[in-house]
Order: sequence, then structure tokens, then C-alpha cells
Amino acid sequence: MLEESNEGRKHFVGALLRRGGCRVRIERKKSRLQMAITKERKQDVIGGYRRGDKDSGSPEVQIALLTTRISELTTHLRSHSKDYASRRGLLMMVSRRRRLLDYLKRVSPERYLDIIRRLEIRK
Repeated sequence: MLEESNEGRKHFVGALLRRGGCRVRIERKKSRLQMAITKERKQDVIGGYRRGDKDSGSPEVQIALLTTRISELTTHLRSHSKDYASRRGLLMMVSRRRRLLDYLKRVSPERYLDIIRRLEIRK
């Protein structure tokens, strides 16, 4: 449904649905697309956990980036509890982090202990 605003521009207000004989107005909000992590934040995380000057893909960096994304998505899900698609994405990220941690524990236990201490992800 289109309505005229005071400036004369047309804005999308919402859609009308029939549900049980009554109309329910569904408002659509103009949402800005946001990246999960900004480039600057990502570079800070990579800089803090890299093993060498050109390192951007070591297990430590991947685990740190996943932990950052997981914490932001957890905050989102606290206020949007019915966002099941994001919940599924969160579970996939947690599983990927778990696999990377298992790999790191198997290959280099001291690096594993260092990363979980630095990220504070185990109690």
C-alpha cells in the first residue's frame, strides 16, 4: 500500500493480510544492511591473533573471528528470540569453531590452551 508523505513522496507503509476474517497490518521497517563485523574491527581481531606478519587464515585467527561474530549474533538473538534463521547460522558458526578448536587441540595443545585463555571461551 502506498501513501503520500508530507513531502509528496510515496512510501511503502505495509501490507494488509487477511487472517481469520480480520485485517492485520504488517509494518515494514526500512532496515539498513549491516555487516556482521566492520573491516576495521576484523583487521583489529586479525592483528591481535595472527602468528606472523602476513597471517590471516591460521586456526587462531579463524577462531577469534568466529568468536567475535558469535558474540554479536548472540546479542542480536537476545532481542530477536524468534529469528530462527540467525539461530541456525549461530549454531553453524559454533560448530565450525568447535571443529577448529578440536583440530588445534590435536595438533598443538599449547596453542589451544593459549587461544581459549585469551578468548575466555572455556571456564
